[in-house]
Amino acid sequence: MVDRVTHTAAELVEQIIRTTGLPAGVARRVVADVAAYFAEPVEEYVRRRHQELQLRGGKNEEIFERIRAELTHRPVRAPDLSTRQLRRIVYG
Repeated sequence: MVDRVTHTAAELVEQIIRTTGLPAGVARRVVADVAAYFAEPVEEYVRRRHQELQLRGGKNEEIFERIRAELTHRPVRAPDLSTRQLRRIVYG
């Protein structure tokens, strides 16, 4: 079994600088963006994606199905939410 290694943000920034040649400021932004993306709570993700897909002309029925599918592929898997639960998150 492979041991999991925990890195600090500073170590990740250094690794990105070494392996990509990016400037330190850009590497720090990359780490911050990735951390924010993975730390986004399910409710915020659902609201954000609903709004994005609605602005692209999506209909609620299609949007909620797509969001349900997307949630199963997130690195930190969300609970299996029904369409009704997704609607409650978005509309209260």
